[in-house]
Amino acid sequence: FTGVITDTMCGKDHAHMGVEPNAKCVRECVGDGKTYKYALLVGDNMYVLSDQKVPAEFAAEKVKVTGTLYEKTKIIKVDKIERAK
Repeated sequence: FTGVITDTMCGKDHAHMGVEPNAKCVRECVGDGKTYKYALLVGDNMYVLSDQKVPAEFAAEKVKVTGTLYEKTKIIKVDKIERAK
């Protein structure tokens, strides 16, 4: 899956938070991870990532996620995350 690391609060629009760059917004929105999660935005679809530690280093970046998508829950079980080329 190729997309952008975001958070479940802002999704694809971080403008309302008034925080730039977006990477800072993503990390702040996830915070302790109890309310909002790291997710992968692929077009208009957002998938929560099973790994909630590694995505922090890729916040707001385009990445390639290798893993398994569980359609019903919209969760990707992450095997690997790397910067997209």
